Amino acid sequence: MSRSVYSPAMVLCLVGWFSPPLPAQVAGDAAEWTQLPPLPDPRGLGGAFAGASGDSLLVAGGTNFPDKPPWEKGTKFWYDSIYALFPGEASWRTAGSLPGLRAYGASIETEQGLVCAGGADAETHYDEVYLLRWQDAVLQVNTLPPLPAPCAYACGARLGSVVYLAGGVDNPRPTNAMRTFWALDLADPKPSWRELEPWPGPGRILAVAGVQAGAFHLFSGADIELDASGKPVRRYLSDAYRFMPGKGWQAIAAPPRPLVAAPSPAPAVGQSHLLVLSGDDGTKIDFSPPAKHPGFTPAIFAYHTITDTWVQMGQTPAPHVTTPTANWRG
Repeated sequence: MSRSVYSPAMVLCLVGWFSPPLPAQVAGDAAEWTQLPPLPDPRGLGGAFAGASGDSLLVAGGTNFPDKPPWEKGTKFWYDSIYALFPGEASWRTAGSLPGLRAYGASIETEQGLVCAGGADAETHYDEVYLLRWQDAVLQVNTLPPLPAPCAYACGARLGSVVYLAGGVDNPRPTNAMRTFWALDLADPKPSWRELEPWPGPGRILAVAGVQAGAFHLFSGADIELDASGKPVRRYLSDAYRFMPGKGWQAIAAPPRPLVAAPSPAPAVGQSHLLVLSGDDGTKIDFSPPAKHPGFTPAIFAYHTITDTWVQMGQTPAPHVTTPTANWRG
């Protein structure tokens, strides 16, 4: 169980799901979880990119504390390695490297490959966007148009040929969260990012994106405010919004609690559900001693796009945060 926001990266795969028509029927353990081979780095990776390209599952970049944990003033390391897992293989391959050390960007799976948008290293936030794809048995790291501004801790998802990116921060010492909504149409012969009208709520980091029923959804996240002493602090959010191309944004039913930094994008299940796996509700933000942190709640929440309702649906065995989800081999 994870003990801090820098939890080990995991690939979260739902297997054997049968989606019922109504959210009331979702309750219970409706998913079977299986464990994949461990990543080559035994310490795990926080904030890594992850997603599928062709037959492979990719994990790229990320961070960890190799000497000692952060509450003991350990040094945080950043990575550029790209690992690949192929069907039937018992271990991951080292497939290449990113152009730089990178973590906490948005992972967005597309038909062309895995989009790695933005992110940060120890000193800088980036506007760079890369596409990881297999071509002629070699992993290609191609450059896509840069974001309109540097951005990390955003969330994103693909709807049709369009990649959407929401929120984030543009520097390592932010005093506010970004309220930006960007779109990149990969079907355009000369694609470039467009800035769209943002959702009607506050700016946010570490939100959850999801695409279902022809719409982009935005759940929870944290705003950044200044306290009485001028110190930036997080305000945990429990709002939610839906964006329909050509129709714009609308507020939808709020989740039962904040779901900050839950794995993103939210897996789309059946014709009408999105699943949010765990997340930080803010109740243990100052837990002491840190070494005995009990971890994040394992609850899975299901949002039903037709009835605009939420229900708890079982638990995840891996209640991690700052981790992407990947749709690999179903």
